[in-house]
Amino acid sequence: MSVHSIAKSGFGIGNDLYDRVRPSYHSSALSHIRNAVKVTPPINVVEIGAGSGIFTRAFLAHPEWAPAIKELRAFEPSEGMRDVFSKAVSDERVSIAEGTFQQTTTEDGWADLVVVAQAFHWCPDYARASEEFGRLLKPGGVLALIWNLEDRDAAKWVANVRDRIEVYENGTPQYRLGLWRQAFDTPTYQKAFESPQEYSTGLYALSATVDTVVDRACSKSYIAILPEDEKSKVRKDLAVMLENDLEKVWINESEGFFEYPYKTTVVIARKKV
Repeated sequence: MSVHSIAKSGFGIGNDLYDRVRPSYHSSALSHIRNAVKVTPPINVVEIGAGSGIFTRAFLAHPEWAPAIKELRAFEPSEGMRDVFSKAVSDERVSIAEGTFQQTTTEDGWADLVVVAQAFHWCPDYARASEEFGRLLKPGGVLALIWNLEDRDAAKWVANVRDRIEVYENGTPQYRLGLWRQAFDTPTYQKAFESPQEYSTGLYALSATVDTVVDRACSKSYIAILPEDEKSKVRKDLAVMLENDLEKVWINESEGFFEYPYKTTVVIARKKV
């Protein structure tokens, strides 16, 4: 299996919603990745699981990355996501093509950096993916895995929202389960890479409304594939839950804006020299 079935179908339905409601990436996390790539620009980048280009746009706009990138080759298995990416990302240094964790069309040893944003927990074969990452990277090159996620430990309402929608996960390999860490135990990873290092920005808050939170929940692949009547019930339940929550931290209560706690986690792995 090259792509998880729910990821393929779910992210094939809600591409525009996903791109509109998912947040961008914390600047300090992108700086952390830049500091890890210890080569003099220009830098070649491969992004796998590029989705609609949310990470790519943040990456290209970041003051430390914008002048440093020579070429960015993005790969994404979903045709719908690639279509949104092509419309949303306009930079002559960037290309988008069909590809998976296990197979891209870039030549051996081309990349200074391989990055996977918000996607590696969907990987169906960690050993083959690790082999592909190692093939793409130059000696000393960097693999960066990054996730931007709601912080369920920071607010009870976030945990309540997650509990409400997680009943639909249906065995999907979510980030919080940590299954993706199995990659680091595979022989192909250990042959190619040094031990991984994990970094977290800790807590920061985004501005949100009830609609923001509900839309973001419905952009999850396992919610996107639900029948419309069931999806409508989820939306109504979440809206009622959030409207009645008295512990939200308000930014502007009269306009309905409150804090949405998030954190970004980055895992850095360096290819052996």
